[in-house]
Amino acid sequence: MARLYIVPTPVGNLEDITLRAIRTLREADLILAEDTRTSAVLLRHYDIGTPMRSHHKFNEHATAAHIAEEVLGGKTIALVSDAGTPGISDPGFLLVRTCLEAGVEVETLPGATAFVPALVQSGFPCDRFCFEGFLPQKKGRSSRIAALAEEERTMIFYESPFRVLRLLEQLAEAFGGEREVSVSRELTKKFEQTVRGTLAEVGQHFRVHSPKGEFVLVVAGRRKIKELDFK
Repeated sequence: MARLYIVPTPVGNLEDITLRAIRTLREADLILAEDTRTSAVLLRHYDIGTPMRSHHKFNEHATAAHIAEEVLGGKTIALVSDAGTPGISDPGFLLVRTCLEAGVEVETLPGATAFVPALVQSGFPCDRFCFEGFLPQKKGRSSRIAALAEEERTMIFYESPFRVLRLLEQLAEAFGGEREVSVSRELTKKFEQTVRGTLAEVGQHFRVHSPKGEFVLVVAGRRKIKELDFK
């Protein structure tokens, strides 16, 4: 039956893709790609000749309904983003919602997403966590960070190399410089690195070493204050 497939793709290392994802991309009638040039590298690597069409945040509002109609008309369509799982800080949510509202079957394949390895290797609790993704660049940024100061769960943020030091400084101001953080960059790639320490220490590290690559910040939650037993 025709349906929309959500297909995760590698966040860096091209080997980090499932056999099922490769088969789905080969068998689909059409692949929707955030950037066809980026996805073309992956498709060439695995000798996948399925036609591609651009689907990104600048055109998704205008095209989502038409894509749903195409699936209802019998096409099997696969959605990929530049890296990781579509919908996780990438285009995908609007198309999924539109397809579901139109009665289209949507199937999401398991696979790569950047925050999972960063979270697990941080050494912080993984049983309960708060995914914040990219914070607003301007409006609402400071208030959101302030609201998270009391969050007791492990927190996860995405950030670009141009703003990662600023984010570390803002978190240190709101949470305290002693709060622990694990910062991973270029996950699965040749220059993968994780820097651990306090917000103050890691901030100082990136003042000395210029930030490069895409970053995942995993921040420890606020420690619970145990009540004193006066009995």
